Amino acid sequence: MAARDQARLDLDAVLADEERRIIVCCGSGGVGKTTTAAALALRAAEQGRRVVVLTIDPARRLAQSLGLEELDNTPRPVEGLDTSAGGSLDAMMLDMKRTFDEVVEAHATPDKAAQILDNPFYIAVSSSFAGTQEYMAMEKLGQLRGQIADGSRDWDLIVVDTPPSRSALDFLDAPQRLGSFLDGRFIRILTAPAKAGGRASLKVFGAGVSLASGIMTKLLGGDFLRDVQTFVAATDTMFGGFRQRADETYALLADDETAFLVVAAPERDAMREAGYFIERLSSDRMPLAGVLVNRVRLTAAKQLSAGRAEEAAAQLEALGDHDLAAALLRVHVEVAETAARHRGVITRFATSHPGVPLGTVPAHPVDIHDLEGLREIGEAIGGRS
Repeated sequence: MAARDQARLDLDAVLADEERRIIVCCGSGGVGKTTTAAALALRAAEQGRRVVVLTIDPARRLAQSLGLEELDNTPRPVEGLDTSAGGSLDAMMLDMKRTFDEVVEAHATPDKAAQILDNPFYIAVSSSFAGTQEYMAMEKLGQLRGQIADGSRDWDLIVVDTPPSRSALDFLDAPQRLGSFLDGRFIRILTAPAKAGGRASLKVFGAGVSLASGIMTKLLGGDFLRDVQTFVAATDTMFGGFRQRADETYALLADDETAFLVVAAPERDAMREAGYFIERLSSDRMPLAGVLVNRVRLTAAKQLSAGRAEEAAAQLEALGDHDLAAALLRVHVEVAETAARHRGVITRFATSHPGVPLGTVPAHPVDIHDLEGLREIGEAIGGRS
């Protein structure tokens, strides 16, 4: 299939589908996922949807562009949008540790929760363990969808900005990795003495485990092991809940009410990563809306090729009286060459992925700092222009 026959990504049609409850913006870091998620959420709200957008980016400029002083783990209403169609928009930023704390508080008795929250090993895991942010993003998504289901919130669309991942779709694997860590052999070895108790541990777990525990006590310190043992003893009944909710959220992501939008940039590495995302989504049977390529450079004067501009600039410089015009032509050369490179990258991607809906967003001349800027991005994203 030729690139010109590529399916066009029409995100306005996705937003208009009332059966669509979740849009997940995913992609590698630095491609504009957060801005895309915010612009898409604003556009959906101004078209009549009741939207909550969950972002991961802690940059203050995003809160400011939404007209908010700050974003945190609590949904906050965005003011200044056009509500004539009956829509609304709430925005929030994932607080990884606070979300983990909420899980503990919701699934443990007050005494147990206090014991867990004060545990040094829990504080380390909830704040910095690899995969915790990805897991908590999915945990928060499950919470938001549950609030829609039980009627405690009147949202009808959740837009999710996923964490930047070095590996495609780490957030899909994170729940399993975290569950495996908490319930894995390493943790069981660390907690064997606490669970079995004294000499009984030798009978139950064998001399090999006891030897391993002794070695790790020397390497890691007795205080560390006691913290781990206390943590696991306090959270033992919660492990099944972690895995159950992870399975439920995973099933939710695979449901037809969800749409994945893969966000990319017109560079080889970013488009290659987008290809990995598509393959993974396909293998996991996740519903793909399409691929959106951000920051695509366009040429204003398409009739003037880079070669002709280069030739004209050289002629003007030779005359010596038209430095400004020559400089402008040189700028056009750079823009035209960049635009040609972007077109080539996108065309190759389209040829390699026929049938995948593809959309582009022109590079914005200035940083996005207000609702109007997000609206402009939304216009380009919509797909009906």
